Amino acid sequence: MPGPMTPRLWGLLLLLALVWGGSFFFMAVALRGFPPFTIVLARVALAAAALALACQALGLALPRGREAWMACGGMALLNNAIPFTLIVVGQQYIPSGLAAVVNAATPVFAVLCAHWLTSDEKLTTNRLAGALTGLLGVAVLAGPAAFTAGHGAELLGIALCLVACLSYGLSGVWSRRVRRARLAPLTAATGQCTVAALMMLPLVLLFDRPWALPAPPGEAVAALLALGLLATALAYALFYAILAGAGATNAMLVTLLVPVTALLLGALVLEEELAPRHLAGMAVIGLGLLAIDGRLLPARLRAK
Repeated sequence: MPGPMTPRLWGLLLLLALVWGGSFFFMAVALRGFPPFTIVLARVALAAAALALACQALGLALPRGREAWMACGGMALLNNAIPFTLIVVGQQYIPSGLAAVVNAATPVFAVLCAHWLTSDEKLTTNRLAGALTGLLGVAVLAGPAAFTAGHGAELLGIALCLVACLSYGLSGVWSRRVRRARLAPLTAATGQCTVAALMMLPLVLLFDRPWALPAPPGEAVAALLALGLLATALAYALFYAILAGAGATNAMLVTLLVPVTALLLGALVLEEELAPRHLAGMAVIGLGLLAIDGRLLPARLRAK
């Protein structure tokens, strides 16, 4: 059974927040030399190769059978291909830090999807309060200014990232199939990244035509390598280690830390600036996540 957060697990959580927060930074830099579909393909293909080597080193078999590959295929679509593409396209319109702030709403969509699509994960009092607070944070994030002239591009970027959050939420429901297929975490991650790469390849060949692209700058290539190997392959390994050691509730704390690291990298390296409403929206979303976690409400309410 998962236990409490030890100093080792806190260290892994902080490292995970750094590499996942860095993914938004890496995508922003990669966009300087590659189109979105190519970035996503390279990200999942590099991760699949690294994870396959890890499975081989640990003696883990790759997914086998129709049920296992169907489970991986759904996760590839909902947890990799769709959200990765939407986020990187969204970052063409909004700063990397803002994309990470929007992404913090993922657990809100996860509890809503679980309520609507499952029979045993209905909204409790604290989850309902957290979901409503999180949605309020999203509204603050967009703000009335996003609907005025000159802010349409920002609104589009936010909307794309919010749909990515919804896709992540749906993947949480689909992940039940991974558990039913009895796949080891790294095996499942390898399978889904492999299928995601196969999904993205036709899009890259059809729309990006990589053979016709100009030579990318070195910084974009380095960012692409870091995105696949650090922010995807290594991140999966860290996340599953935290999940096994401390459970899903504690692992979810990373969603509060990712925007912080992304904002710092965006501000310090990319010289990005965020409006006060963006920071206020992040704070309200954070309160929503803590309410979903149950630690802000009295014990008698958490039991409902």
